[in-house]
Amino acid sequence: MNFIGRVLPVDGYYVLLKGQLTADYTTSLTHLYQPLIGMQAAMLYQTLLHELEFQKSDSPQTHHTLMNYLNIPLDEIYKARLNLEGIGLLKTYKKQLEQATIFTYEIQCPFSPSDFFHDAMLSQLLFHQLGDEKFSMLKNRYKEITHEDLGENITASFNDVFKTITPTLEVVKPVSSNDLNDISISVDLRWMEQMLKQRMIPVGQVLTLENRKLISQMMELYDLDNYEVEKSILWALNEENLLDSDEFKNACHDLFKSKHNNSTIKLTERIAFPKQKEQTKPKTKEEMLIHKLETITPKQLLEDLSGGHQASEQDMRIIRDVMTSQGLPSPVMNVLIHYVLLQSNMKLSKAYLEKIASHWSRAKIKTAKEAMEFAKKERDKFQKTNYKKQNPTYTRKNSKEIIPDWFKERNGNRKEIQIEKPEINPKQPLINLEKEKEKLQALLNQKNN
Repeated sequence: MNFIGRVLPVDGYYVLLKGQLTADYTTSLTHLYQPLIGMQAAMLYQTLLHELEFQKSDSPQTHHTLMNYLNIPLDEIYKARLNLEGIGLLKTYKKQLEQATIFTYEIQCPFSPSDFFHDAMLSQLLFHQLGDEKFSMLKNRYKEITHEDLGENITASFNDVFKTITPTLEVVKPVSSNDLNDISISVDLRWMEQMLKQRMIPVGQVLTLENRKLISQMMELYDLDNYEVEKSILWALNEENLLDSDEFKNACHDLFKSKHNNSTIKLTERIAFPKQKEQTKPKTKEEMLIHKLETITPKQLLEDLSGGHQASEQDMRIIRDVMTSQGLPSPVMNVLIHYVLLQSNMKLSKAYLEKIASHWSRAKIKTAKEAMEFAKKERDKFQKTNYKKQNPTYTRKNSKEIIPDWFKERNGNRKEIQIEKPEINPKQPLINLEKEKEKLQALLNQKNN
């Protein structure tokens, strides 16, 4: 991916630090984060951190300084910055001034080694990156020491010590920043609450705040559907209806392997650049159609075109076979479905689909816009060819005029007549009517005799 031009060497930057670094942050950065984000990203983090000592509030540093410190091109610095942002170690703010562009890099504190292994997503990614043996060695090395036999817990609660007004709303357990690390739980789990209630399983005991975060992360990491998560949860519940986190993670991973043919989980770069916050909205009807075809699935498209009715199993099987055999992306397949239905009176012909799909696959079409433009060109080309077949023309500029035999024999001989184009005089008529009448009368008299 080309990152050139995203940041210029003359652009300035400031550095901020959020929170307090732990004493063992370098251990976490080197042994736990670096295998995931790479050496250049770890070097950039350390450089920005030490830049705080030399920073002046009135004059920002330029990115040319970073290039000299790290001795790498600016596009690689930008790539390393994205890795830090994606893993949660950096937040970036941009301010456009009249004469300059200023970035503010807010450094986020990394997890301590023990907290790192409590984060389900990061620990799973590290496991797949390093392998079982190395991961187990690191986990045992930084395992938090716990004292099991502490006796009875007699700690006084808040209500035992303080007297206050009883709140009407439900008291929610506060969440520390170390537990969530600014990661919000965006997955709606109400469907899971209903599932647990139907099975007479205590919801509050299973869907604790920690388990909700774990479920959300596993759904995002492994791209699992609701029924797959439900299956994994039921598998990981023990006799006391408590969720075993290790069993749940293993179940999610097994489901992923079965879906993706034993593929491995690793951090890889996205092909497309991350979407910007400000996106231009489609204005024309064609742009709105392209945007819709880019964002919906073929199943949703079929249901929309059929007035909201459910897509048939036969149509879905046809689309599945064509997509898998020709390797078409979903947006391109949407354009193909739309085009074929319009061309064949809303009938989904598999042979027609495969014929066009193979053509588009060879043309390496990847987006809905490319597919629509390609379909227009092919349609216009077909219409022109069809028009020429239905309306053949035989006159050509340099062709000789053919004189029929009956016209040659009107004077009783077979001499070839040369037709010369008369000189056009705008003051005289093109045809001499009197002269033509005399010729015609002479012909009639000759035939009568």
